[in-house]
Amino acid sequence: MKIYVTSVFVDDQQKAVEFYTEKLGFEKKHDIPVGEYRWLTLTEPGNPDSVELLLEPSAHPATKPFKDALFEDGIPFKSFKVADIQNEYERLLSLGVEFTQPPTEMGPVISAVLDDTCGNLIQIVQFEE
Repeated sequence: MKIYVTSVFVDDQQKAVEFYTEKLGFEKKHDIPVGEYRWLTLTEPGNPDSVELLLEPSAHPATKPFKDALFEDGIPFKSFKVADIQNEYERLLSLGVEFTQPPTEMGPVISAVLDDTCGNLIQIVQFEE
C-alpha cells in the first residue's frame, strides 16, 4: 500500500495553486472542475509520479475551527522536506513569503514555519546527516 494523495485545506483554490506553484515550486498535475470547486493536485518538481498534494477547499463547516485552532497555536498543518533549509528560507523570503519561525535546530532536524496565505502554517525541514 502507498500514499497517493494527501490534502491541505485551502481558503481559495486559485490563490493556493499560485502560492504552491510560484512560491514553493510544486507542479500542477490535475485540475478538474468538480461542481463549484476543482480536483486540484500538485506534485514535487520534476516528479509527476510522486505523492499528490490535493488543494482541498475549506468548504466543510468543520475545517474553519480546525484550521483556526492550529494556526492560532502555531501548529503546522503539513511538513515538506528540503535539502538546504537556509537556502530555501532565503529564496522564499525573497519571494515575499512570511515565516512565523526562522530555521531553528530541533535535535536531528532544522525546521522553519511559513504562512501559506490560505489559512495554514507549513513546516519545512532539513534532516541533519
